Amino acid sequence: MNPQMRYSQLGRTGLFVSRFCLGGMTFGGADTPAGAAIGRLSQEETQTIVSQALDAGINFIDTADVYGGGGSETVLGEALKLRRNEVVLATKLHARVGPGPNDVGQSRLHIMTALEQSLRRLQTDRIDLYQIHGFDPITPMEEVLRALDDAVRSGKVRYVGCSNLAAWQLMKAIGVAERDRLTRFASLQAYYSLAGRDIEHELVPAVTDAQVGLLCWSPLAGGLLSGKFDRQGSSDTTARRALIAFPPVDETRVYDIIDALKVVALRHSTTPAQVALAWLLARPAVTSVIIGIKRPEQLADNLGALDLVLAEEDHALLDEVSRPTAAYPGWIQTYNARSRYPAGHPFQGSSWSLGERPL
Repeated sequence: MNPQMRYSQLGRTGLFVSRFCLGGMTFGGADTPAGAAIGRLSQEETQTIVSQALDAGINFIDTADVYGGGGSETVLGEALKLRRNEVVLATKLHARVGPGPNDVGQSRLHIMTALEQSLRRLQTDRIDLYQIHGFDPITPMEEVLRALDDAVRSGKVRYVGCSNLAAWQLMKAIGVAERDRLTRFASLQAYYSLAGRDIEHELVPAVTDAQVGLLCWSPLAGGLLSGKFDRQGSSDTTARRALIAFPPVDETRVYDIIDALKVVALRHSTTPAQVALAWLLARPAVTSVIIGIKRPEQLADNLGALDLVLAEEDHALLDEVSRPTAAYPGWIQTYNARSRYPAGHPFQGSSWSLGERPL
């Protein structure tokens, strides 16, 4: 029996998405070493996982034009032919997809070309969430946002989002959009896991303040927090992390985090992966967690995190072992901000940060 799916509002839009988003990086793709590590699932395998996800209540699927050299969008489009209206379909553009000088980036030309190619591969007439996949240091933000706004006005895109931006880049984009009355970013997609909490320094406060939805990629740090790894490595030679050390982690701390995950998993008779996902789902800023799946049993295990409620002692253990090093100016602003609250207020304590303040 599947756990009851839950849904969150995407930023300040009226759109609701499932707390788990099915990631499409494992779908399709070329037979290369990188493809083998990430997953190059066939059409039949992709269909099985997509159907399983939709049947479990997942209504949110994310991919990108660069995944599998377009192969992910192609097999996903075929898999969704009969169930397209059940899905909030998201894809991304920015990475190089061809040899030409304009086959990359966020120029108006590339955005419009990439959009048409994604629509064709996905066999759909609209993209529900169209996202820039990174920061383009060349194209002015005004050009990027105007092109995305035109895509929305054309009816080919419903909402726009971004991925892998710094907090200042996100806030600049929001400022430009509001100044020029352009479609505003509804979401930001970022790496967030127990093994990677850097986003708490600047991005979490930014998305919270701006009411931007937060979508988390690689919640298990490329499989490192799945329970397959310990200080001796992994016995699963096909595991993604055993083949590609991505995303980077602090090797001096990560195994302490894994040990803590196993302690908490034992308390709840569950898996370390479920604990890591449950911890992330409980973070106040998080809208949806993107899960990459290679096998149906992985999806079934991940879904179990929906019903896992961690105790205060569990959160305390996991928070402490994974707490990121204080970064300036956050640490001094947090220190000084305590004087703004009356005596006895919860935020007079010693463990909160500015990103957790009430708005």
